[in-house]
Amino acid sequence: MNKQLLDKIREKREFSQLPEKDIENAFSHYEKIQASDDEKIKLTKELLRKVFSAFISQKLLSLKNKDTEWILRKHISTRERLPYYGKIYSRIFGEEKIASVIDLGAGINGFSYDYLGRKKKYTAIESVGQLVELMNFYFGKEKLNARAIHLSLFETEKVKKTIEEEKKPRIVFLFKVIDALESLKPNYSKELISEIAEIADKIVVSFATRSLGSREKFRAKRNWIVDFVKEHFNLLDDFELGGERYLVFNK
Repeated sequence: MNKQLLDKIREKREFSQLPEKDIENAFSHYEKIQASDDEKIKLTKELLRKVFSAFISQKLLSLKNKDTEWILRKHISTRERLPYYGKIYSRIFGEEKIASVIDLGAGINGFSYDYLGRKKKYTAIESVGQLVELMNFYFGKEKLNARAIHLSLFETEKVKKTIEEEKKPRIVFLFKVIDALESLKPNYSKELISEIAEIADKIVVSFATRSLGSREKFRAKRNWIVDFVKEHFNLLDDFELGGERYLVFNK
């Protein structure tokens, strides 16, 4: 993918701080079709919007001095999780003394830091640069033991290095991330999970069981990821809260 095409896609504010790797993966779906560059760019933008728009509220694209609940309510994914954070984290952590939480494709989940317990180090890895800035603004203002990193989840080695830098025991979150990964690169979720399972003490994968903003149940149950986890890993817990199913497992 040449720089000129990349720059044209990044002209849109919502895509201006997406990592090149994410844009390249989206563009690769249309690179070889018989169409003009403008049509390919249009299709790429549509795919990127489909993958990321649910997690980008225009109200979050600039820093604002708002409280955490206001922020969490402006992000579709975290808004639905908000009433359940205490129960979710309590069940995920149990009695274990987790030192580090690494949140892949975090969105603005860093604003749930207080529910984690302040003794844990929190690291968010997120593709949308504006959300990284927003979380780091909050972490700095509140002097939290937390950081957000602007990085594509498709840069596997950099993601692994970031995880390895954190103190053990480590837990890795992939909350509502697998659908986005699969949209840009089929079967990548399995590859990524297999890689990080070697260096994480525990992994939590979640996926929606209801459509965002709706109470309508999905017919598809994401059996492919459930079967993959059960076949290759030690499933520690499997539960649903607030229209989101959580698989907790380790190597």
